Amino acid sequence: MAAPLVTVIVPAKDAGAFVGTALETLTRQFDDPTAVKLVAIDDGSQDDTGEVMRQHASRFAHAEVIVNPVARGLATARNQGLAHVEGEAFCFLDGDDWMQPGRLAVLHRTLRELDCDFVRTDHVTVRGAERRLVRAPFTPRGVVTDPRSAVLPIDDRSMVDYPYAWAGMLQRRVLDQGLAGFGDGLFTAEDRPWVWRLHLQAASFAVVDAPQLLYRRGLPDSLSTTLDDRQLHFARALGEVIDVVEADRDAERMLPKAVFTVLALSSHHLVRARRMRPAVRRRLRAGIRSLLARLPRDQVEAAASRLDGPRRRVLARVLRQAGRS
Repeated sequence: MAAPLVTVIVPAKDAGAFVGTALETLTRQFDDPTAVKLVAIDDGSQDDTGEVMRQHASRFAHAEVIVNPVARGLATARNQGLAHVEGEAFCFLDGDDWMQPGRLAVLHRTLRELDCDFVRTDHVTVRGAERRLVRAPFTPRGVVTDPRSAVLPIDDRSMVDYPYAWAGMLQRRVLDQGLAGFGDGLFTAEDRPWVWRLHLQAASFAVVDAPQLLYRRGLPDSLSTTLDDRQLHFARALGEVIDVVEADRDAERMLPKAVFTVLALSSHHLVRARRMRPAVRRRLRAGIRSLLARLPRDQVEAAASRLDGPRRRVLARVLRQAGRS
């Protein structure tokens, strides 16, 4: 049997209504069905996610299904998948999303032709019957580039503001170099330090065109809509971003972007916190205060001055408290 060319890591929790569609689309990616290895991770599901995964795995020449009796979070589940990668390249697919036919064949061919560490793509968001194309915020297409060149500018969207792990494909050497892993145990924002590490430490990348990945938004149990303790991991994840940037050889130039990102996302989470239970809201605010307190004061003031008025007002109290820490 031929070895696989691409490993696809599919973590899911309680995605029984959707994961069959996700896995079905993986059977339509290459003319040779042995080209794909499936690594599916059932992360503590209480529905039939695991059974659906096992049924579909039988259709792949190369497949493994990993079962976590208790949910360990998206970051850990993806790391579990990374330990089983085979082939020249790998990518991620969440259990409630799906791919257009031939996407992986195009990405694999492009990655090989360009001989770069990773490629990134646009994607399509799905809300009910609505479809919207979201462009990766990098103008050159099909051009191999230093990933560091795609981090700035400070106060406009760049590739580190497009952190979606599933929006592309990575060459096996990225994994071998230790750049592909996620912060173990993170339940949210796990892709933020991941994308910063890639762009600061990998050697080459390109944004390319390919058949689309379709990303479901607004699902009732999606982490982007939940307001429970899992959202507290946001501050830890952004702390890991700061760790990555501070250790970089070009930290002085990159840190203002990271600090601006911390403030902008903290403002967003503070607005969402108004709908959280009081105890969760207090812990979230405390985490944000601790995060801001570790940042250089001049950098925080400069970043705050770049924010619009509403976001500055949301942050005003926590910035004052962080300044006294």
